Amino acid sequence: MFRSSARWIAAAGAALFLAFGLSGCGINTIPTQDEQVKAAWSQVLNEYQRRSDLVPNLVATVKGYAKQEQTVLTQVIQARAKATQTTVNLPSDVTSNPEAFKAFEQSQAGLGQALGRLMVVSERYPDLKSNQNFMALQSQLEGTENRITVARKDYIDAVQTYNTTLRTIPQRWIAAIFYPSMKVKETFTISEQAQQAPHVQF
Repeated sequence: MFRSSARWIAAAGAALFLAFGLSGCGINTIPTQDEQVKAAWSQVLNEYQRRSDLVPNLVATVKGYAKQEQTVLTQVIQARAKATQTTVNLPSDVTSNPEAFKAFEQSQAGLGQALGRLMVVSERYPDLKSNQNFMALQSQLEGTENRITVARKDYIDAVQTYNTTLRTIPQRWIAAIFYPSMKVKETFTISEQAQQAPHVQF
């Protein structure tokens, strides 16, 4: 009886030692960082959705003052539709799927560039620039663009930490043993076209 009890205590102690040893070696680091990447990605999507929600009101306001700018207005509407469609059809593995991530990034960049052209057009219409509704929408758009920048930076930072963990030893070994399905995540880049986008003065 005493021997059986001693064995049970020894087995429990070994299991406890193993659990503490595994937690000390960072076995939970990879899933923790993966969740941080997911949260940061969700915030990126949230901010892009906020921008997309502003577009119809902005277009309607500009349309009332600048009817002859139909081409620019159409481009904004089409860019929003493409960005929305891409977002709706995002695969669940978008952050580790280079093609899907690039398609998302390009559609959002296209909407950003179309909105930039719309803001340039608005400069030609003094009455529009002084419209309270337009000024409020313009301010919201500017704030949203700032929030998008912050959300993208937070995502990039989370991905850098996660990818570094997956690629360095000993976490690389832990990932291979315990989390073989974990993949390196994609991050945002800036295309040459985006770098040459027109400067918008508010």
